[in-house]
Amino acid sequence: LCYTSATPRGTCGTMAAELYPATRVPCSPDCGTSSAAVQQCQQDNISNNNNPSVQGCNWQGLYPTIRERNAVMFNNELMADVHFVVGPPGATQRVPGHKYVLAVGSSVFHAMFYGELAEDKDEIRIPDVEPPSFLALLKYIYCDEIDLCADTVLATLYAAKKYIVPHLARACVTFLETSLSARNACVLLSQSCLFEEPDLTQRCWEVIDAQAELALRSEGFCDIDALTLESILRRETLNAKEAVVFEAALAWAEAECHRRELPPTVENKRLVLGKSIYLIRVPAMTLDDFANGVAQSGVLTLAETNDIFLWHTAARKPELPFMSRPRKGLAPQRCHRFQSCAYRSNQWRYRGRCDSIQFAVDKRVFVAGFGLYGSSCGSAEYQAKIELKRQGATLGLAVIKYFSDGSSSTFPVFFDYPVQVEPDTFYTASVVLDGNELSYFGQEGMTEVQCGKVTFQFQCSSDSTNGTGVQGGQIPELIFYA
Repeated sequence: LCYTSATPRGTCGTMAAELYPATRVPCSPDCGTSSAAVQQCQQDNISNNNNPSVQGCNWQGLYPTIRERNAVMFNNELMADVHFVVGPPGATQRVPGHKYVLAVGSSVFHAMFYGELAEDKDEIRIPDVEPPSFLALLKYIYCDEIDLCADTVLATLYAAKKYIVPHLARACVTFLETSLSARNACVLLSQSCLFEEPDLTQRCWEVIDAQAELALRSEGFCDIDALTLESILRRETLNAKEAVVFEAALAWAEAECHRRELPPTVENKRLVLGKSIYLIRVPAMTLDDFANGVAQSGVLTLAETNDIFLWHTAARKPELPFMSRPRKGLAPQRCHRFQSCAYRSNQWRYRGRCDSIQFAVDKRVFVAGFGLYGSSCGSAEYQAKIELKRQGATLGLAVIKYFSDGSSSTFPVFFDYPVQVEPDTFYTASVVLDGNELSYFGQEGMTEVQCGKVTFQFQCSSDSTNGTGVQGGQIPELIFYA
């Protein structure tokens, strides 16, 4: 399948190219069968500039396969026996079609042109499909090629669902899953529910749960509908501070006021939130977060604010309409890559050098941090600069202090936000330690580790300048969500 990417304005009031990063998937072998002439003809036809070479005599002889000859007819007036007026009023495009070809590609078109209730119309209006997405649908039907871009993929999915073209719909979902990130997960969640795509919905929830604070702070979050907002606020497994959840709900409420053409006053924000405000677990916040945030926002009534202060401070706590139990969040998993650890009188030393290892997974995970060894000669404090990279690009970086009690245990250090790690690609985990020169180190390292449903593979990293490798060294654990 051939995928392309573009950057015009997209759905839901946001820049689609920002929500769905450019993705190019290698073409299938079939894509190479079209000649350059056919590809140029298709490009001309997309613009409705019909190729003059097919107007003359024996143009069919120019193209050796039925697929290529059929592709020439894509968006071509030649022999067209139906026309579509596609798009909303004021933004329509007239598209030629060929009933036989369309009926072969879609059961809906077959019923429309050859079914018992078929109507013999020369022109068919389709106001609910955008012209670029309708052309993408026709290009698949005529040319057996899938041409998707970030700007139109959701609308193309709608068209594929409407005309029951399942292979194109599946390709759209695959494209969306490939480009899924914390920036667009909330928007895709609302769309996946609308299109009844349970697999995509599940992928969205995985991203939102693991990278909740990034997802809630994304621009796309403000574009979701009220039902999707409610489902996110109800979510027990969000890995986010409740203060962040409240801030995100307020940002959504302001955007909703603009959509309803209401002034974004405190009263109107409360109005558009409605009962959803009680899904925010305000009592589960720290007293400082509540006093410096929610209490001063003006969104709660004076009675609600007073009751929550009493709930935090009084022995006899008032009843509240808010849920007071903190969210469970996600339980982190740990991939341990060594079978044993040891220490010697002259190892393991640091002196500003880098310990590094490369790893790959077979399923998408979210790396929250590393487990590190500590001092082998009594308690000590370390400063760790941890980094996660992909092909030299830094995805996560943090400088953290941790205390080692002198045992052979591992000590967790975390990034500010979990880092999304895609399958079948090697990533580089690195740490530069400053602290006690003698520490424990791992031995009997494994090149492959099964951790729950995820398989990790390890290989040595050229960034490692302190001896860490597959067989031994530092970074004994990867802490992740799956």
